[in-house]
Amino acid sequence: MMANANQKGTLIMNYDYRVVGQIIGRIRVQREMSQEVLSGLAGVARSHLAMIESGSKNANVETLWRIASALDMRMSELMRLVEDEIDRMNHVTKP
Repeated sequence: MMANANQKGTLIMNYDYRVVGQIIGRIRVQREMSQEVLSGLAGVARSHLAMIESGSKNANVETLWRIASALDMRMSELMRLVEDEIDRMNHVTKP
């Protein structure tokens, strides 16, 4: 969950599946969707979605793709929101 620059000045950002779950949950609530509805649209079990949102389960790429699609967004948009949140948490500014 830490972002820093290596010796060449390249930004290194560690993936944090807990942040992914927080973002998914936040978007779902903003769109006034229940876990039941989102899980049905994404084709995943509600319990699986709940574990992803709570940070106790790391979703694979296909599952994240399906969730993003069910939220009517691109996977890249979901990942941008995740990156922005990780940046915010680590007080890293983008160039």
